[in-house]
Amino acid sequence: MKILLRNAVSLAILGALAPGASAQASGTRAQARAEYAAAVRAGDVAAPGDTGLKLNELYPQRYAHAVADAGRTRADVKAELAEAVRRGEVYAAGEGVATLRETDPQRYPQAVAVAGGKTREQVRAETLEAIRNGDIIASGEGLMRLNEQYPQRYAMSRPLLAVHDLAASEPRRATR
Repeated sequence: MKILLRNAVSLAILGALAPGASAQASGTRAQARAEYAAAVRAGDVAAPGDTGLKLNELYPQRYAHAVADAGRTRADVKAELAEAVRRGEVYAAGEGVATLRETDPQRYPQAVAVAGGKTREQVRAETLEAIRNGDIIASGEGLMRLNEQYPQRYAMSRPLLAVHDLAASEPRRATR
């Protein structure tokens, strides 16, 4: 008897809430159909399958593109593409995500090194410090650092580093 009464009360509450839920939807059925038709034309609907992409993302050649930069001319874009091809910065054919420079580096000019970089000694010192602190990626498939994977090994170095950093940041006083 209690179960029957509880079910009846639940149905009464749901019946009272149902008209309010449908009243929240705005627009008519014709407007909804028009919006859906516009989305289909633009390719803003989910593609079949489990790709998680929209049709305009899966097949961009089938749908009109928005103009990205109205200030550039066709000649500018062609010149930019030709320069990218000359440098090997376009993607190689196939399903990979490697550029032509990455797949065949001897065919393209070497990249110019940026002036003002670090010296070999600076890089070496930073590498040794990262090894001491465990601030390098651990081997395996994970992306955890050694100090995250084995915190007990690097627990003592953290307080020492904090003291060292504090001492390095304070100005030194001259002693007599």
